Amino acid sequence: MTSNNPTTITIPDGLPFIDIVREFDAPKDAVRRAYLDRDLIAQWLGPRGYEMHVDEWNGETGGRYQYTHRDPDGNAYTFSGVFHSVSEDTLVQTFEFDGWPGHVSLESVTFEDLGDGRTRIVNHSAYQSVEDRDGMAQSGMEKGINEGYERLDELLEASARR
Repeated sequence: MTSNNPTTITIPDGLPFIDIVREFDAPKDAVRRAYLDRDLIAQWLGPRGYEMHVDEWNGETGGRYQYTHRDPDGNAYTFSGVFHSVSEDTLVQTFEFDGWPGHVSLESVTFEDLGDGRTRIVNHSAYQSVEDRDGMAQSGMEKGINEGYERLDELLEASARR
């Protein structure tokens, strides 16, 4: 049974930020591993119905990543970045969409152990301008985030049953 944990997405007026908060019914180490493991990220990141190909993935400090989502119509969307800092509690990375080159955001994801095998992630994305932030917010990002986290719930649940 998939979790009913809501995703909160906050887009503050006049500021170039997007904040996302989500809880998972899984231990912090499992959630963190799902964010950093090449094979696991391919199973949950992005909207349902999209095929994901991971071109490069080094989930360590200084490591690079690049992946492509392909929608059911065959359109390709490639994303890339660098992991600037990876620790037990936080990862900091850049994020760039190849369809909008030069518009790089800086993202931090904090993993909070809530006890009882539950974890909260807090994702803070800083954009170069409010216009860049608005472009991301209007791109269908919310659907991809919500469906991706639903898929992550399913992956974590299946892993816990093994």
